Amino acid sequence: MKKVEAIIKPFKLDEVKESLSEIGVHGMTVTEVKGFGRTGGKKEVYRGSAYVVDFVPKVKLEIIVPDDTVRQVVSVITEAARTGRIGDGKIFVSPMDEVIRIRTGETGEDAI
Repeated sequence: MKKVEAIIKPFKLDEVKESLSEIGVHGMTVTEVKGFGRTGGKKEVYRGSAYVVDFVPKVKLEIIVPDDTVRQVVSVITEAARTGRIGDGKIFVSPMDEVIRIRTGETGEDAI
């Protein structure tokens, strides 16, 4: 199993969720986060004064998937979240040693 974490623009969340649902991914955790990448935030003007927004609002998705569906999930997120502009986000994939469903005690892929 793998954990797929995606940092995306907030307005792309519904599109990503719908695309993942179409391929059979129905469970995920969504967190509102703030951060910045290479650009270091963005400059904005308010009432004639320029200022820098250091942390840009984003959404973090966390999804646990079987090994054989990781590439498909990454591809779907990439396509659905892409705008072609700076700040589209990142996807991280890491190994998941164990998953346990608290209610039933199921483990491994059965618990996903």
